[in-house]
Amino acid sequence: MPKTTKKITTIPATLTRFTATPINQQKKRRVAGYARVSTDHDDQFSSYAAQVDYYTNYIKGRDDWEFVEVYTDDTAILGLKSELQ
Repeated sequence: MPKTTKKITTIPATLTRFTATPINQQKKRRVAGYARVSTDHDDQFSSYAAQVDYYTNYIKGRDDWEFVEVYTDDTAILGLKSELQ
């Protein structure tokens, strides 16, 4: 019996799997950061500022991401600000 070769046709994807945008188009993801402190000690305020700075720069440094905002847990920060004044 002669062997027969099956013909396989590959159909390429036209939409990306997660964003449903065309393959040849790059859609930026909207990204936000989250910063918080766990105590009301004075040294936590510099930690908070460092977190906000880090996430802002990290997100803005990506060409495929759109920076939205850095969200914060304001409860501990408000306590810190009132103590520092």
